[in-house]
This record gives sequence, C-alpha cells and structure tokens, in this order.
Amino acid sequence: MTNTQLWSADDPPEQGLGLMRLTEAGTDPDRDPTAMVHAALGLGVTLLDTAEMYRNEELVGRTIAGRREEIILCSKFGVRWGDSGRFDDWSVHADAATVVSSCEGSLRRLGVEVIDLYYLHHRSEHTPIEETVSAMAGLIDAGKIRSIGLSNVTVEDVRRAHAVHPVHAVQEAWSLSTPVPGLMSETLAELGIALVAHSPTGHGALRAEDSTALGVALADVARHRGVSPGQVALAWVHCQGRRRDEVVVPLPGTTSVRHLHDNVAAIGIELHDSELDRLTEAAAPTSVA
Repeated sequence: MTNTQLWSADDPPEQGLGLMRLTEAGTDPDRDPTAMVHAALGLGVTLLDTAEMYRNEELVGRTIAGRREEIILCSKFGVRWGDSGRFDDWSVHADAATVVSSCEGSLRRLGVEVIDLYYLHHRSEHTPIEETVSAMAGLIDAGKIRSIGLSNVTVEDVRRAHAVHPVHAVQEAWSLSTPVPGLMSETLAELGIALVAHSPTGHGALRAEDSTALGVALADVARHRGVSPGQVALAWVHCQGRRRDEVVVPLPGTTSVRHLHDNVAAIGIELHDSELDRLTEAAAPTSVA
C-alpha cells in the first residue's frame, strides 16, 4: 500500500477485527493475542483496528511484528482517560498539536512507520473539525498516515471534514440493536465514504438467545440456518451493505480464536429478504430499515 486509497468501493475489506479488548493472555491458547491476530490474517481478515484510548497499541505492535505488509492498520486519537478510573471519565482533545503528538505516540507504541487509517475517535465540542482534519492531512503529507477516518461524529462534521480533505471511512456502531441514522448512511454513500460498523453484534448482546421479539427472530433464523444467533446478527450487517449498494465493513471484536472463526464464517451467510425483513421488524423501533 503506497497511496491514500486503501481500498476501492468495488473491493472493500469484507470484515475487520476490532482489538479494543485485546490484552495479554494467561494460559488459554484460545485467547492468546498473537495467535488470534495471526489466525485472522490466515482467514483473510487484514483490517485491524485499535486506538490510543484502548491502551494496547504496544501489544498490537507485538502481534503484528513481521507481518506489517499484510495488514491495513487502523488507530484512533483524541480521547483521553481521566484520573478517576471511571468508565465515564474521559475527554476529547482534537487540536492540531494533539493530532501530531498523538500520532507520533501511536507510531512509537505500534512499532511502525505509518498508520494506514487514522481516525478522530470522537468529535470535539471545542476544536473546529477543520483544524483537526487539516492537521491530519499534514500527517498524510509527512508520510505518517495514509488515510483519514472519523468516528462518533455528526453528518455536518462529515461534510465539513470532507471539504478540507477526503475522508476514507466513518466508524460508527451499527447492529440490529444500534441504528445508523438514514441521513448518515445516505451522506456517506453520496460522498463515497465507507461505513466501518463496530459492535455489529450489539457488544455481544445479540449472541445470546432471549425472549424478546428480536431474540426469538434471531434464534429462529439461526436454527433454520444451522448457525448461531450472533452469526445471524453479524450477517444482517453484512447484508445491509450489499442490499443498499453501500460500502459497509463490519468490525466485530473478540478475544477468542474460536469466536473469530465464527465471525468470519458469517461472511458467507446470505440472508433472504424475508429473513432480513423479519429481523429488522423485530428490532424496531431501535433498527432502521
């Protein structure tokens, strides 16, 4: 990869791997981080996603050592934890100086010379997005990153950012339990920006059967298909992109080699229109048709 176009609209990655929960393993080989990343590469999953906020970039760097050229490496900046240790104690820093210093830190921790897709992790209420993206464009000119991404932003943010420099991808949660607003989806399609859909199994909640209308629908389709409810939920996201003729790259996260294999197998599940409609209707009003 030598340019800023990581993939074309005609040939996007089928699926990525979210590394938010990647940590040092104990004695369980199923959860060995290096084994999992190498298994992903062996299965053709080359888009690996981490972030400054996850505090695991050094570990990710060790897992990809010697295999850098096989990988579309993604990281994010801008969100910093507070000192309290609480999950809700964080703040956004997106000024130009932070863009540069955060990138340098991520490059050092990852042990690489360039990050393929670099995201603003969350919109800022204080720094104009034009300042942030201009600084990110400077990183492209300097050869530090290859493409610009945004996460947790508004449609207006996307348009303002894209006017400064082309945005390659927007990462948002999308699953049967977490909708992507239609206007965002339409805007990304209009501008030729890929949607990277993180948490496509609802942070794991859609993997388990329950008595809700959606849980029953997932279980019924899963039994008919001979797969798991989580695989059906992931297949639903895959099918949304194909159904809408939009670039959608699901980004399930896992720390298990076994679950990784299950996630990749979901790529080949082509749900019928009747199944897609039933699942969407069962998820209403939280899903978007």
